[in-house]
Amino acid sequence: MQYVPGSGEEMIRVLVADDTRIHTQLLADALRRDSLLEVISSPSHSRDLVEAARAQKIDVVVLSASLDEDPQRGFEVLRELRVSDPQIRAVMLLDSSKRESILQAFRVGARGIFSRHESVENLSKCIRSVHDGQIWANSQQMSFAVEALASSPVVRAVDAKGLSLLSKRELEVVRRLAEGLSNREIADKLVLSPETVKSHVAAILEKLNVSDRTQAAIYAVRNGLVESSTAS
Repeated sequence: MQYVPGSGEEMIRVLVADDTRIHTQLLADALRRDSLLEVISSPSHSRDLVEAARAQKIDVVVLSASLDEDPQRGFEVLRELRVSDPQIRAVMLLDSSKRESILQAFRVGARGIFSRHESVENLSKCIRSVHDGQIWANSQQMSFAVEALASSPVVRAVDAKGLSLLSKRELEVVRRLAEGLSNREIADKLVLSPETVKSHVAAILEKLNVSDRTQAAIYAVRNGLVESSTAS
């Protein structure tokens, strides 16, 4: 773990992959002006991004929706990243503000939606917020997500006898998932080992019949397993 000298703040390891090598280098150089960000050079081809993120112990990936001249490749790579490491957090760079592009980014696990029209200073703030477990999206983007969630089918975590499939401990874990905590943070909160938390998360995904942590948290809120919070 590295800290910024004199600040006591932890460095955030960031992997940047924009739509071209030139854009990637320019964006990485701009982000390096933020002393809290340790920006790691990305591989030349998208197929190597997953391994690079794992090997470099990346905290946040900043990923263009368009990679290798394929406008959808970024979504595929983020899905692969999330399968490889469910704890990794990602910011998706979008050229379009179309509803489907935004929803697709959320579906594959993006925690931040960032428009290219915004400043690099705002991107630094976005990366910090996502690293802290928050969602970064404007009001329109969030409204798209809420509307899609409202129209999606309800999943009920009950067995044939109407009893909850989740154990008491699993309910505690899923509540922390809904707060955006990592496995290590959940372990610290519940005084468990990270390996035990990982096992609980895997069981929760299976019981709720969902593919990732974000979906588990959303379904938990929708089905009353976790109380949703409202901003004050």
